Amino acid sequence: MPSIKIDGRDVPFEPGDTVMRAAYRAGIEIPHYCWHPGLSSPANCRMCLVDILPPPGRPALRLDILEWSAEKNDYVVAQKSKLQPACYMQATDGMEVLSDTSDEVAKARAAIQELLLLNHPVDCPICDQAGECKLQDYWLLHQRSKKRMCDEPVHKPKAVVFGPTIVYDAERCVMCTRCIRVCDEVAQNPVLDMRERGNRNEITVAPGRQLDHGYSLMTEHVCPVGALTSSHFRFKARVWFLRSARTVCQECATGCNAHLDYDPRDNLPYRYRPRDNEAVNKYWMCDEGMLSYGRATAGRMLGAHVGGDDASIDEALHAAKDHLRGCDPARVAIVLSAQHSQEDNFALLTLGREYLGVTDVFVARRPDGLGDKVLRHVDKNPNGAGVKALVGGDGPRPLAELVAAAQKGRYSHVLALGHDVDVDVAALKSAFAGLTGSIVIASHDGPLTAALRVALPACAWTEAAGTYVNAQGMAQPTEQVLRPRGDARPGWELVARLGRALGFAIPWKTPKELARAMRGAAGSEPTHATAGAVAAEVAP
Repeated sequence: MPSIKIDGRDVPFEPGDTVMRAAYRAGIEIPHYCWHPGLSSPANCRMCLVDILPPPGRPALRLDILEWSAEKNDYVVAQKSKLQPACYMQATDGMEVLSDTSDEVAKARAAIQELLLLNHPVDCPICDQAGECKLQDYWLLHQRSKKRMCDEPVHKPKAVVFGPTIVYDAERCVMCTRCIRVCDEVAQNPVLDMRERGNRNEITVAPGRQLDHGYSLMTEHVCPVGALTSSHFRFKARVWFLRSARTVCQECATGCNAHLDYDPRDNLPYRYRPRDNEAVNKYWMCDEGMLSYGRATAGRMLGAHVGGDDASIDEALHAAKDHLRGCDPARVAIVLSAQHSQEDNFALLTLGREYLGVTDVFVARRPDGLGDKVLRHVDKNPNGAGVKALVGGDGPRPLAELVAAAQKGRYSHVLALGHDVDVDVAALKSAFAGLTGSIVIASHDGPLTAALRVALPACAWTEAAGTYVNAQGMAQPTEQVLRPRGDARPGWELVARLGRALGFAIPWKTPKELARAMRGAAGSEPTHATAGAVAAEVAP
């Protein structure tokens, strides 16, 4: 594999790579503002200038400059290397690059930092980017000097509303154009552009338009300074109080990898950020996914219910046991959930099939929605493919078939997981009204929890580690982020407790034991489409 040298270190690269991309892949940071691994390279910030040494036998390209001489108390003619932007220079085999070891590069970076900060307002105490601002980071690394300009800085518009999700502060903008390129290249909706020239530059929205496409929050995510802020996160939290955990977006079957930022002091989520994964979502998330963190706490079912009345979990389990004891397996339906993890679904399917002897399996899911050619999938369920892989064959039957059969008296009992449905709610309630016993384990209030008699509170996806299989068949583990709210417990744990209440020797009591059971059940199924393949990764 061809390689280059960066500050004496051998760095392999792939054909077509720039010096910046080769360094990025090797974990070497060359400072930059405008470059982003998922966008084109305009080379307009010049922060990534490096010194590229000439091949042996060739003279170095030098430039004449004026340099201040303290001895002569005047400017004198001197020479310097012609520095090149690393984000634009193609890597060639044997190329030698000086980045952190070149004095000329260090001077150039300090000068660029000073230029960018000449008109920048010193409003760090009220800026949402404080704590994760590249201007702050690079000032400490590459400048560390006071502003020498004493003139009044250029003033520009502040708190400009670009659309329903984005607010713009032109005075903070360094004109990296990342936001413009996100609209052009990712969302393919070129609604942003740059107007004026020099230090009068600012980002503007096309006349008569708003920044309201499906990836508008990505413009804020890629902003290296505090110029673009999210109206949903703006002035809500300080990033140094937040902690992050790896999770998977629950808004559709794409299964975008994400970081969920939360405050452990109040046990609340504050924002989603994309987590890089070239095979799934690259560097991006859609607006629906970015704003879905609120579902972790909104509309939650925090306690058990029996017949519409509040109850403890033990009381609800006792009622569920009474409902299911002695029932005819042929008249029992199991309802899995495309919203819940593989662990929860595996536990319920195992209880139904192996212990209760139930053969009829259905699936509860959110209705399909809007999709696109970027990331959004029409299937608005994070684990539909996982449920199908668990059930095997043609997969679980649609919930509409259960509703139709229940209306005819085909079933006497329903044991369900989840809360969302893709059928008519009135028909669902009417069909389930005549059931002898009905139990649901769910994290949120919804049509299923309202239609069934016994409801047990399960953890949301943020409160328990789990596995979700996306539309590509990729099993992706998530971490526990928040502490469980109310009486909520992991869904698989509630299933196990129900099984033991019925007198069955359920063998799994811990996540590790459940992971072993899932691996054993996976058998010869493809590892990329089964929970057992990654269950061990999420077990503590």
